[in-house]
Amino acid sequence: MKRTRLKRRGGLGRTAEQLVRLANGLAESGSRVEDRYWEQQLAIIIDQTLAENDEDVLNTALDHLYSADTRAYDELADSIESRAECAAGTLADHDTVLIAAPVLAWSRYRIPAASISPAVLANLRVHLQAHVLAKGARLSVADFLFSPDQLPQGYCSTAEFAKVICGAALDNHDLHIETEGMPDTAQFLSDTRYLLAAVAVPRGEPMFRWQEADGSRDTSLEQWRAQGGACLTPLLPGCAVDLVLPESYFAASRAADKDSRPYSVRASVAYLGTTLETPAANLRAVIAPFWERNLEEYRIGFTVRGQEAVVHGVVWPLLGAEDENADCVAQIEAVLRESGVNDVVVLDHQFPMEYCDDCGAPLYPSPEGEVAHAEMPEEQAEQMPRHLH
Repeated sequence: MKRTRLKRRGGLGRTAEQLVRLANGLAESGSRVEDRYWEQQLAIIIDQTLAENDEDVLNTALDHLYSADTRAYDELADSIESRAECAAGTLADHDTVLIAAPVLAWSRYRIPAASISPAVLANLRVHLQAHVLAKGARLSVADFLFSPDQLPQGYCSTAEFAKVICGAALDNHDLHIETEGMPDTAQFLSDTRYLLAAVAVPRGEPMFRWQEADGSRDTSLEQWRAQGGACLTPLLPGCAVDLVLPESYFAASRAADKDSRPYSVRASVAYLGTTLETPAANLRAVIAPFWERNLEEYRIGFTVRGQEAVVHGVVWPLLGAEDENADCVAQIEAVLRESGVNDVVVLDHQFPMEYCDDCGAPLYPSPEGEVAHAEMPEEQAEQMPRHLH
């Protein structure tokens, strides 16, 4: 999840001022013992604000620090995320955390978001406990595969969901999700689905397999991809999938955002290869930067070599602290060439963030240095998802 704030007008309220002061103190701290003091004071205010469901106070403080002090902003964001995903201040004698297991998927058809049967849920529990969690950790798994539109929205909603599922983890029971009234899922060529769960351990004990002496993140990911993937793939029929390491909710979500960028490029090349029945070497990719006040994203327009029409496009958003000095263009080029696309054009001038007036889709760079709507040839257009990711 990209930590990008939008500047708000007006002064800070009393609680937001307290959060800003404490975050600045933590950012300027010179020792671990001083860190603990600032962290404890922050925790009290954050827990109270989350309990009051006052999302605006948290966002106001973050907005102020984003433009005033990036280090203090990161300290406050880390603290808010930690208190929200850990159901902090509500469960005594145990450490708990909401975790996410992202699944990257692409398909020419609709990517499902669906309930998980008891039998599949039982298998997922086995593999999470065997390959991802520490020995003896208690677990609750939500029986639904969420789309991004269906995840808890905001820190307060995340904290409320974490409180419920972490309570279920203490009892080692899975969580049933009521699907009535859930938001609709937008249709993309490539997208992410989320398996949500919670872990509970006695305070101070390890939660994850890689915290144990004989464990590692790489081994956990390898085993989860093999064993967890075998359980999750049938839930996504007609999709190619790849799994991201399950870990704490916000960290896993950011990892999924990062991994989804090269994944969507590879998915696009594969999709065009099958839909247009043309090898990757016959495609041309045009990369260009798109700006508002700052660089926001790169967009990649695909054409068939020898033709000028943009048939497909991919957005590569900037994440975290990335800016125009980051090596995003080199990363995009590397992924394209690994995927078999050797004809790559990089445009240097700044494009405005333009979208189609009719459908809202992003406009993509063309080889002529203009922006254009991505349009598949008419005979393939009916097979395309309505939106592209």
